[in-house]
Amino acid sequence: MAFFTVSELPGTEMQPGIVRRSVYLDHAMVTFFDLAPGSTIPQHDHPHEQITYVVRGAMEFRLGDEVRVLRAGDGVCSPPGVRHGAVVLDEHTFALDAWYPQREEYR
Repeated sequence: MAFFTVSELPGTEMQPGIVRRSVYLDHAMVTFFDLAPGSTIPQHDHPHEQITYVVRGAMEFRLGDEVRVLRAGDGVCSPPGVRHGAVVLDEHTFALDAWYPQREEYR
C-alpha cells in the first residue's frame, strides 16, 4: 500500500471510544487514533519506542511521574519500559503514534 486515506484504513475498536488504524512497511509503522471525549488509555508499558503527536483535540498524558496536557501540535516521546497513559479531555481527539519496533499486534 503506497497511498492511503486514514478514514479508509480498517479500524479496530480497542475499547469503547478508542479506534485505532494502522499503516506500515517492513520496518516503519504509524497508528492513528480517534479518541472520544472522556475515553481513557490505561497506564501501561511496552518494549517499544513510541512517539505520540496530537493532531486535533487534547489529552492529559502521564509519562512516568510527569503529567502534561497535550493539545494539537504537541507530542511526547515514550521510551521502552516507561509507564504511560492518557485521558482524553472534553473534545474529540485525533492523534498518531510512531513505533519502533513495530507493534505486531497492531498490524
